[in-house]
Amino acid sequence: MGRHQGPKIAGITVYKRGQTWSYRLDLGADPVTGDRQRENKGGFDSEDAAWKAALESQFRLEQGRHVKPSQRKVAGFLDEWLTVMKDSVKPSTYQNYVDYTGAYVKPAIGNRRLQDITVPVLNVLYRRLLVSGRSKPDNNTKMYAYWKARQHQRDGYGPKPTDMAKACGTTIYAAQAAATRFRRGRIPQPRSAGLAPKTVTNIHRMLHRAFKDAVAWNYLIFNPAEHASLPREARSGRNRPKPWTLDELAAWLRVALDDRFAGIWVLAATTGMRRSELAGVERDMLDLDQATVTIENTRVVVKGHATESDGKTAGSRRTISLDPFTTAALRQHIEMIDSEREAFGSSYPDHGKLMCFADGRRLDPDTVTSRFNRLVDQAGVRRIRLHDVRH
Repeated sequence: MGRHQGPKIAGITVYKRGQTWSYRLDLGADPVTGDRQRENKGGFDSEDAAWKAALESQFRLEQGRHVKPSQRKVAGFLDEWLTVMKDSVKPSTYQNYVDYTGAYVKPAIGNRRLQDITVPVLNVLYRRLLVSGRSKPDNNTKMYAYWKARQHQRDGYGPKPTDMAKACGTTIYAAQAAATRFRRGRIPQPRSAGLAPKTVTNIHRMLHRAFKDAVAWNYLIFNPAEHASLPREARSGRNRPKPWTLDELAAWLRVALDDRFAGIWVLAATTGMRRSELAGVERDMLDLDQATVTIENTRVVVKGHATESDGKTAGSRRTISLDPFTTAALRQHIEMIDSEREAFGSSYPDHGKLMCFADGRRLDPDTVTSRFNRLVDQAGVRRIRLHDVRH
């Protein structure tokens, strides 16, 4: 082992070990045990490189920003971070974090050292996710191709869902739902192999928050996501959904007004409330004498189960004015609920939700979407998402 014979710098020793150079940095005594602490790092190609790294580490130590070298992997750090986040964010946000890390981050950089993640690494990760990041197969398009080729079977009713599920590798429930959509003329659009720019942006925001915490925990010197480049979302409007015309909206409403949830559909059409807000709206949020509705609680789907939430952001909690047509429709809806509550007596649940069945069972948000889609089909208008009615 060859010692450095150059100028002495207190607390630093640079030496040659085999064909590479290393340094030892004195970190001072442990504030609790009093034991002497050192940082050892090797593998440098030259003596100058070892000195440069040692001096940079010593400077960070003096500035109170020292981070000990660690073999901690990205996957292990994210598991630790998610444990902390579980009780710090809404359940839906936490589940998104779990899904993003499991499907997109860990497979790509999970086995890399956390301290090896740089801005260029994240830039490449984001570009790769945008081009080929989709992890789930496009089973919907696959099932449609199978169904289309056999549409003539069973007197035009199409192939059996059991056969389609087996051929396409899906569940029988997915095949049954798909067959229903296809018979109604809902043709799926092929999906690209890459993720949507919005999804990549969401992943970036999660990593930015995670790496910010890593800096606060003295795992990283700086946040590499701070200066990473995000993909620019195309603004051509080519894939942007086109909202209904007034005639299309009127045609849908004529059908929707005969539905059990007519008052809620009118509320959606005139206020632009989101699906989660419609599923979560309660009687106490309405002031029909003042013709207002206050958006507070929402009902969302987390891990396949409906759960209550408190809205997306603080700005989501707002009061909306109602027009006379909407106010009248909601009065009729409440009268219907009151008569059903009286009929079921004490067995009727006391949740206050407006979107519920005759026996008081609350609607799953996914059921709200399915019911909306059926009304669209019955009205014979252009198919759009419930979310797009608000536009």
